[in-house]
Amino acid sequence: MVNLYVLSGVGSTVGAGVYVLVGTVAREHAGPALTISFLIAGIAAALSAFCYAELASRCPSAGSAYHYSYICVGEGVAWLIGWALVLEYTIGGSAVARGISPNLALFFGGQDSVPWILARHQLPWFDIIVDPCAAALVFVVTVLLCVGIKESSFAQGVVTVLNACVMIFVIVAGSYIGFQIGWVGYKVSDGYFPHGVNGMLAGSATVFFAYIGFDTVASTAEEVKNPQRDLPLGIGVALAICCALYMAVSVVIVGLVPYFAMDPDTPISSAFARHGMQWAMYVVTSGAVLALCSTLMGSLLPQPRILMAMARDGLLPSFFSDVNKQTQVPVKSTIVTGICAAALAFAMDVSQLAGMVSVGTLLAFTIVAVSILILRYVPPDEVPLPPSMQESFCLNQECDEERDRGLLGVGNCNLSQTKDVIVVVESVKDPLIDKRLHKGKMDETKRRKIASLSIGSVCVGVLILASSASATWLPFLPICIGCTIGVVLLLAGLSLLSWIDQDAGRHSFGHSGGFTCPFVPVLPVLCILINTYLLINLSGDTWMRVGIWLLLGVLVYAFYGRTHSSLIDVVYVPAAQADEIYRSSSGYVS
Repeated sequence: MVNLYVLSGVGSTVGAGVYVLVGTVAREHAGPALTISFLIAGIAAALSAFCYAELASRCPSAGSAYHYSYICVGEGVAWLIGWALVLEYTIGGSAVARGISPNLALFFGGQDSVPWILARHQLPWFDIIVDPCAAALVFVVTVLLCVGIKESSFAQGVVTVLNACVMIFVIVAGSYIGFQIGWVGYKVSDGYFPHGVNGMLAGSATVFFAYIGFDTVASTAEEVKNPQRDLPLGIGVALAICCALYMAVSVVIVGLVPYFAMDPDTPISSAFARHGMQWAMYVVTSGAVLALCSTLMGSLLPQPRILMAMARDGLLPSFFSDVNKQTQVPVKSTIVTGICAAALAFAMDVSQLAGMVSVGTLLAFTIVAVSILILRYVPPDEVPLPPSMQESFCLNQECDEERDRGLLGVGNCNLSQTKDVIVVVESVKDPLIDKRLHKGKMDETKRRKIASLSIGSVCVGVLILASSASATWLPFLPICIGCTIGVVLLLAGLSLLSWIDQDAGRHSFGHSGGFTCPFVPVLPVLCILINTYLLINLSGDTWMRVGIWLLLGVLVYAFYGRTHSSLIDVVYVPAAQADEIYRSSSGYVS
């Protein structure tokens, strides 16, 4: 089964980005150093992947980043993260669907030769270009996802394998041509870094979004039989395969054509056509279509499960939490997701909204890294019990109490005998033991306060540092002052976190021998810094659109989610019992 989840992660990550980003990034930013840009972006994505893997192992849930932030940060922040992820997956799926029909047109000789049912049409009296092919593809994928996770993952796996074969063809055939022509792309006069190191780093920030998709594996946590093993393995292997494929393709394509002569729209197929291999264009185009179909599946797969998790917590109507008894899939949520994505793909040019896709992902990556710090240093003592499990948990608790009374013989003795037992227990109390326990509790409280302040110092320092470094419109002196303040706060918090013991957090709250994120706190802090920098550097128009969507989410939460939240009548259980809770919850969906 783990192989299916690896293929799902690869299929969701290796999308059409590699067929487009290669030309754009090489021309405008990295030049021949495109391979290093992909490597740096892969390392940055791996930082988030490590954090995702530990949280997926500790508390596997269909809610993914939403559920992690719900447990670690709170309901309000979790709602915003979930709301942003809904935006990401809906627009992402629509954008991918809109990109399939132009690629299909190449097989018919261009847009003018495409059959009517597959062509785009402009509505009279409206400045709207509809794409019935995109909407139809969304509905087909939606039906496939309703069948079951195993079947849809298998289908995505087949498509992913075919896409990987196309990429291997590009690598092998391109290498053959490269040796024949002497790798002319690397013999440019302006060197390996034509735009400097800064250009190469800017290219890394751009191609980072080609790695988005591995978090899809975490969203299928409740369908995995052994999440403590399969989820970290699926995330890690998927990311490693994607990074290797990206780097190999970029090495070959940059060597075939000088970076300044690359076609920004179809760099790979144009590179083969440039060297007399017109037939290879159809092979590469087939790979692009397959990659788009696989990415479409990966975009539509997580959202119904996030809606289901939010509905379980009372933040959305219970309609979204219904699971089909036969397929064990949230069919109603999947259908709603498919209808919304199909409507956008049919009637809207979502290319203008593409920047909004990355906001949800980067916010999720950031909150996941913060959650790792919280779980390691200030893990919650209690966790909210899912409403659907409260009855069974209370019954188990009553059984335990009956068993304890039976062991003490309370049920078979009179009142005087019971009092004797209580007196004996109380006589064991030692004032010295009580004093040590009280002192230990005070020390733990002090440690948690210091850890909380340190995490806050890190987050504020990262925000100030990233904002100052990105404010190129400011004079040099204010930038230096801001960066200095940010670095001081960041290093102060990081130093304290490195000094504070985290053994208790490492082995508590759902940890049952699964994956543990290495190099804490350095690795999560680096993840927070990189993601915050990328978020701040998104365009103002993107943030304006996202702000409107988040404001709408705040209104929905204020007028519905807050009043229907399961936290109103919540039952809290000790965090030590989280293993039992999540093992039981894995039976919600399969």
